[in-house]
Amino acid sequence: MKAVLGTKYGAPEVLQIGELEKPTPKDNEVLIRVHAAVVGPSDTAFRQGKMFIIKLIYGFGKPRNPSQGVELSGKIEAIGKDVTLFKVGDEVMGMDPNKFGAHAEYICLPEHKTVVVKSPNMSYEEAVGLCDGGLTALIFLRDVAKIQKGQRILINGASGAVGSAAVQLAKYYGAEVTGVCSSANVALVKSLGADMVIDYTKADFTKSGQTYDVVFDAVGKSSFGKCKRILTPKGAYMTTVPSLTILRNIVGNMFRSKKAKFTTAGLKQTKNNLNFIVELFDAGKIRAVIDRRYPLEQIVEAHRYVDTGRKKGNVVITVA
Repeated sequence: MKAVLGTKYGAPEVLQIGELEKPTPKDNEVLIRVHAAVVGPSDTAFRQGKMFIIKLIYGFGKPRNPSQGVELSGKIEAIGKDVTLFKVGDEVMGMDPNKFGAHAEYICLPEHKTVVVKSPNMSYEEAVGLCDGGLTALIFLRDVAKIQKGQRILINGASGAVGSAAVQLAKYYGAEVTGVCSSANVALVKSLGADMVIDYTKADFTKSGQTYDVVFDAVGKSSFGKCKRILTPKGAYMTTVPSLTILRNIVGNMFRSKKAKFTTAGLKQTKNNLNFIVELFDAGKIRAVIDRRYPLEQIVEAHRYVDTGRKKGNVVITVA
């Protein structure tokens, strides 16, 4: 089968389309024919290996596992003898942050992992888009921030995969939402339900004079230090991008009322979370934002585009 492989860290060109043996499901696994996957900032970060924590976990000199991609949607082609939750032909969506390999024609995943039957109303592209941004935003807003009706939240990077989902989820939970994005994406963010949109090319949101119960930096472009001034006395700053600075701020939380927060959202996903996202989609409360689609063979071009930092919503890889 065709699969994207990265045998070293570096620019998009380190990625190659290689041939791997088609996997066979173990007794508790399902074999999924991948129809769609995504390339996001986390994928490009793993490819580059710039952050120390990435190399600490996945290999210092080169990646121990050359496979790429985490989130996927597709159709089950075979099941192990002990599988009870799925059947051949099921159209599914899901992820396994402990196992790369979504950027390939086939993947085997244990049935108990974060994999569910997708809504028949979803395309494969929409399904995988919500796996990416939707699940991450849900963990940060519902579980970390514990967002409440009537709270004010500012979302930096509101037009990205996580940010666009966060705008919609925050509105679902009854918050007053301010989105921050570029001029080109103001209309998009408004269409997602934001009550107010700040164009960062024209104004500094940290100097607006407004205060927020939650500041969610979905792109890792701000800092707790800069955002403290716009937090309410017991407000929380959250970021999706880990750094030594944010870790130091988290350690210092016990000495202050305003908090800095981070979580490894990908490692905290469950089937229930994903089923909840599917329910919201069917109820018209959340939708996937898809910017561009690339075939698997154009994985390098997809990474180049994500590297620009200008993508809106999701960049989808079409496989089947």
